[in-house]
Amino acid sequence: MGDVSADCVTLDVLREARETVRGSPLGVVQTPLVPWSQTSLPPPPVPCSVHIKLENMQKTGSFKIRGVANQFARRPKGGHFVTMSAGNYGKAFAYASKHYGSKGKVVMPETAPLSRSTLIQSFGVEVERVPTSRLMDVVNHCVQNDHMIFLHSYDDLDLIAGHASLGLEVLEAVPEPDVVVVCCGGGGLLAGVAAAIRLSGFCRTRIYGVEPEGACTMYQSFLEERPVGMEAKSIASGLAPPSAGTLPYQLCRRHVDQIVLVSDEEIKTAVSALYRSGLVVEPSGAAAFAAIIAGDKIPEMAGKSVVCILSGGNMGKDELANFPD
Repeated sequence: MGDVSADCVTLDVLREARETVRGSPLGVVQTPLVPWSQTSLPPPPVPCSVHIKLENMQKTGSFKIRGVANQFARRPKGGHFVTMSAGNYGKAFAYASKHYGSKGKVVMPETAPLSRSTLIQSFGVEVERVPTSRLMDVVNHCVQNDHMIFLHSYDDLDLIAGHASLGLEVLEAVPEPDVVVVCCGGGGLLAGVAAAIRLSGFCRTRIYGVEPEGACTMYQSFLEERPVGMEAKSIASGLAPPSAGTLPYQLCRRHVDQIVLVSDEEIKTAVSALYRSGLVVEPSGAAAFAAIIAGDKIPEMAGKSVVCILSGGNMGKDELANFPD
């Protein structure tokens, strides 16, 4: 990230990005924020007022299009770009590449569902599947030998500022939430949402990031007080990057109260509960919900105003088959 630090992320930067995202030709949607009580979900285990942000209804099926819209607006038109992604960022990247007439390549972990590779390729973007440990090696080769421009899928100022538009939307609908719960992989979404809330002056709002137990790079980064990597493995492949992002880590340390962990079984339970209520949410997108329905992951929710972000719903038939009815 060079000289970019958390100090570069100001409220003016985030507001400018929100206007870019709102006016993007990619058609970013202001997704619904619905009260839990107006869904067919069973009541939350802790009595509280929960609003659910439905980013699974976003253009391209996840929040990633927000950051991509801001990235592409600030990059050369018609460039040759490369990125790494387990699926959702890659889909948004491919969608944007097709719209802008750019050439693109997505380097994917070989553990990602094949259906996601096929979907990304349908936009005319090249896909290369490699072991997770080799993602950055392949990206660096593309940059050095093929002169591609690297667009980072989570450690990028423009991307994070674009994702912050989600946090600003939340504040427009729920002016002073007590608790906000957000999934965390590399940390781009959590960093953006947390920065939007804190820089808007809401210091009392408690912000929690949620990671899978087997892919807890930000949790470990908090413990070691530096961005760290790990051999991440989880059913939530979109939350299993090779490392936490440097800028996301800085922002999360500054603005996030705590990182909590959920098991793959708890994520599966969350996906199934949402599906039974008519909401198709992928494992990565259901992590925050999993933490809430576990009952004991998020402290002091009783009687509070809580926002839960369902970050994505891209799940093919091959993936749905892994979940109980």
